[in-house]
Amino acid sequence: MYPLLEVDSISKKFGSLIANDNISFSVSEGEILAVLGENGAGKTTLMNIIFGHYLPDHGSVKFNGCNISIGKPREAINLGIGMVHQHFTLAENLSVLENIAICNQSLLGISLDFGEIEKKLLEISNNFGLSVNPHAIVSGLSIGEKQRIEIIKTLFGGCKLVILDEPTASLTPQEVDQLFVIMKSMVEAGLGVIIISHKLDEILRISDRIIVLRNGKISGSMEKSEFNKSSLAEMIVGKKIIRPDKEKCVRAEKFIDLRGINISPRVGSALGLFNINFQLFGGEIHGIAGVSGNGQRAFAEFLSGHITPDSGDFYISGSLVEKFTPEEFMNKGIAYIPEDRNSDGVVGELSILENGILTEIGNPKIRNKLGFLNKKKAIEFVTNICENNDVRYQSLFQPVRLLSGGNIQKFLIGRWLERDPEIIIACQPTRGLDEGAIVAVQKLLLLERNKGRAVLFITEDLDELLDVSDVVSIMFDGKLTGPFPSDKLEKRDIGLMMTGGNVS
Repeated sequence: MYPLLEVDSISKKFGSLIANDNISFSVSEGEILAVLGENGAGKTTLMNIIFGHYLPDHGSVKFNGCNISIGKPREAINLGIGMVHQHFTLAENLSVLENIAICNQSLLGISLDFGEIEKKLLEISNNFGLSVNPHAIVSGLSIGEKQRIEIIKTLFGGCKLVILDEPTASLTPQEVDQLFVIMKSMVEAGLGVIIISHKLDEILRISDRIIVLRNGKISGSMEKSEFNKSSLAEMIVGKKIIRPDKEKCVRAEKFIDLRGINISPRVGSALGLFNINFQLFGGEIHGIAGVSGNGQRAFAEFLSGHITPDSGDFYISGSLVEKFTPEEFMNKGIAYIPEDRNSDGVVGELSILENGILTEIGNPKIRNKLGFLNKKKAIEFVTNICENNDVRYQSLFQPVRLLSGGNIQKFLIGRWLERDPEIIIACQPTRGLDEGAIVAVQKLLLLERNKGRAVLFITEDLDELLDVSDVVSIMFDGKLTGPFPSDKLEKRDIGLMMTGGNVS
C-alpha cells in the first residue's frame, strides 16, 4: 500500500537562498510525523509547498498515490490536506458555527443550511473528542477551544492529512493532554498528521517518527524505538547542546516594588490589572506564567513605562515613580524585550546597523566631539553587539528582517545589555525559537541574573519557566498569585492556577 503523502526530491530557492534542497519523505495513514529544525532550516517553506502557498522549483509530491501540483491552498484543501497555523484565523465576533460555515461554503448566492452544518460539526466533534459549543462566541473561548475550532475546520471538508504548526505553543499542560488525545483519535481514524514543534519532550511523547531539517536538507531521522532527546537536539543544531546551569540565586537589592496597582482595560485590550502587589529583586529571575490574554502583556508594558496606572504606587530602587514614559524607564535602568520582536522590537526594513543605534541616539560611544553621529564608531558599536551575543548575519547593512527569529532575539537582547541595565523585562523571549537559540537566550538571562540584575521572565512554556526561574507568580484574569519557589512547583499545579483553579 502506498503512503498517504510522498515528497520526492523537493527543492526551492528564493534568489540565492536555498530554502529546501532535495528533500524526500513520506507520511502514512494513521501516522504522526514530526518535522523539526532550527529557525531558517526550511520547515515553513516545505509545509507551504505541501499546502499550496509555493510551487517547488524541482521535485514532485504524490497524494494518495497520484502526482499532484498544488498551486494554492484551496486546491490542497479540496485534495484532503488541511493546515492549522500557530496563529489562528478566526472571526472573533462570530460564533463557532458561523466560523465553520463561512470557511466551508461559498457565500455567493448560496443560502447556508446552518442546521446541516451544525449536525456535521457535532458529528466531527463527537468522533474526535473535539468538545465545542456551536453557539459560543469565539472571543470568549480559551486558546485550547479556539484551536479545536481550527481543527474542526480542517476536518469538516474531509481532510485526510493534517499539518499542525506549533500546536502547543500557548496551551496549558491540561490542554496539551487534551490535544494529544484528539491527535490519537485522528490517527486511529486513519488520518495522517504532520506536527512542527520546538518542544522536544512533547514531540518524543506523541510522534511515531521524526525527521530533522538543517540548512534546507534532511539531516537525520528517528523511528519511535530510537527516540533520544539529547541525540535529537544534537541532530537539530549540528552539535552537542549544553544547557545552562542554574546556580543557586543570591537575592540582592529590591529593584521594583508595586503596591496596589490598578490599570483599567485599554482600547483593544481585554483585560486590565487589578490590585497588583509585586516585588522584583536583583540576583533573581522571577517567572510569570499565564495563558495568553490574561494581562501579561499589559504588565510588561506597564513595567517598561508604556502604561500609566490608575492607582497604586510604583517604586524603583526605593524611589516613587511619578513619570511614566519609556524614555524615563530606560534612564532608570529598565530594559524591555517585547513579546512581538518583529513589530515592537525592530524596524524590519531598516538595516541591522540602524536598528542597533535606534535607542542610542544620544550615546557618546557613537558620536564625535561635536555631537554628530560617527559612522565608524556606530559600526564598531553594533558589530560588538552582534559578536558578543552570537548574532549571525551577512552584513550590517542588510535589512534586519532577513535575520532568523533567533538572531533577531539575540540582537535585541544584546542591544539592551549594551546599556548595562539593572532590570530586564523579558516577555516571551524564546517563543518560536529553535533549541539552539533557546539555550543561547537562557544563558544570556542567567548570566545577567548572576551579575546581580533583576530579571522578569514572562513565558507560556512551563518547562522553561521551571528550568530558568527562581520564583514563579501566576497571572489569571489580570491578577497575580504568588510568588512560589520554582523548585516547589509542579507543572500541572501551575496549569491549574493559570486557568483559575486552586491547588490543594
